[in-house]
Amino acid sequence: MPELAKGQRRISRLAAFFLMIFAILYGYLGGTVEYSFSSDPIGPRGFPVALAIVLFGLSVWYFAQPGQSESWPDRDGQIAAITLLALCSACILGMNFLGFLPAMTIILGGIARLFGASWPMAALSGLAQAAIWWALFGPLLGGHLPKGLLGI
Repeated sequence: MPELAKGQRRISRLAAFFLMIFAILYGYLGGTVEYSFSSDPIGPRGFPVALAIVLFGLSVWYFAQPGQSESWPDRDGQIAAITLLALCSACILGMNFLGFLPAMTIILGGIARLFGASWPMAALSGLAQAAIWWALFGPLLGGHLPKGLLGI
């Protein structure tokens, strides 16, 4: 067995271990959801607990048979991944301040830019997609989206 395969197996098992821990925490927190007596028969606890059980089972399977994994990304790939994580975190944390449309425009335009779109196309794509998501979740489905300081 080549040394790289042992390293890949170790990383895969470590990822599976973290997925197991996440599944346990998610199942525990899902089991503590409070609900009223008049709730549906399964209640709001059923779905998160069932999802946690499935995730735990799949992570145990992945731990036992890790298989091949991708090699670590090069410098450009690492920068793109960190940029995406920072962009999404900043926009989600600032969504109440910015509003849904501006925050989603920034996230979606930034993602388009990370995938190689030009600045004008990324901005246009981000704005168009944000407007579609706003229309879907706002007026069509009746969701309450943050308006931000600009009221949009």
